[in-house]
Amino acid sequence: MSNNLKNPFKDLILDEEEQAIENAIESGEYKDVGDFETNKKLIEEAVSKHIKLNTAKPITLRVNQTDLIKIKIKAKKNNIPYQTLLGVVLHDFADSKKELVIK
Repeated sequence: MSNNLKNPFKDLILDEEEQAIENAIESGEYKDVGDFETNKKLIEEAVSKHIKLNTAKPITLRVNQTDLIKIKIKAKKNNIPYQTLLGVVLHDFADSKKELVIK
């Protein structure tokens, strides 16, 4: 049986990023991570937790009718759903971009 298989990498052209990775591998910059399966599981777990933390969670919230009407008006003026507006306000508050002022 003859070896008539073509080398798929023979005329391969790498872009700049791919070439940089190839050069780093050849120069020994990348090191063996050791126990691949354990590291893979750790990374998969981290990704799963990241996705879970960045997933929206529905909540129930009691809001004064007058306040809700005002929020809906502001949302309509900005062409966004009022739930989105409330989410943005809560997000900004959670990230300390907005401060709570109690009068």
